[in-house]
Amino acid sequence: MNPKTLRSLLDRVAAGRLKPETALERLKHLPFEDVGFARIDHHRTLRTGAPEVIYCEGKTTRQTVAIAAKLIESGTDVLATRASGPIFAAFKRRWRRTKVYREARIAAVLRPRRPAPVGNVLVVCAGTSDIPVAEEARVTAQVLGNRVQRVYDAGVAGIHRLLANAKEIQAAHVIVVVAGMEGALASVVGGLAGCPVIAVPTSVGYGASFGGVAPLLTMLNSCSPGVSVVNIDNGFGAGYIASLINHLAAGTAGRSQP
Repeated sequence: MNPKTLRSLLDRVAAGRLKPETALERLKHLPFEDVGFARIDHHRTLRTGAPEVIYCEGKTTRQTVAIAAKLIESGTDVLATRASGPIFAAFKRRWRRTKVYREARIAAVLRPRRPAPVGNVLVVCAGTSDIPVAEEARVTAQVLGNRVQRVYDAGVAGIHRLLANAKEIQAAHVIVVVAGMEGALASVVGGLAGCPVIAVPTSVGYGASFGGVAPLLTMLNSCSPGVSVVNIDNGFGAGYIASLINHLAAGTAGRSQP
């Protein structure tokens, strides 16, 4: 349940337009609802400003749809990450307003009236092969109510491509940098930016990159002090953290979900 829905419910009780018993019935699933295979955290939006996110890998399509349905019933948006074709199809059959982001592997079911996005998140991607992870970060931040710009294919092998976007780097409230291979891009951006930089190592690279371990270690050992690091290929985590930072900068903390 989101704060707007809860406030409306309480206002109706206070005005005598809704019986307290009816309100209690609608609130009975707080703080969580046990559906057997999952315990859905309906209280999370009230605590953090964003609803529980569905991680689809390892779940059946039926389980994913059932969790999404309960979240929608409670009045929140739905963000389903690492989704597959069958989940995309099932969501679109069930909810016509479903938005599918295939490259990011995300399905979202959003309420029709949403405030304008806030702040300025910049997603910088080293190479075209890193775009799926970058898109996961971008879509996550966008769905959580942030204004997002992107600079893709701007790796250090052609650093002039990155420097051409110096203005965007300086204007950002927070930057997500996605890179595989040796992962040097995060340090370069960190040396140019006056805001927090969230580095995302990807599993893109030849054998000695060890499935993303090489860029992970490079980013962890960055000489740029404003760089923090999330796990390998964790675009969602980077986008979520970027949203928290951006909402703080924009003065809308606690309202990541519009």
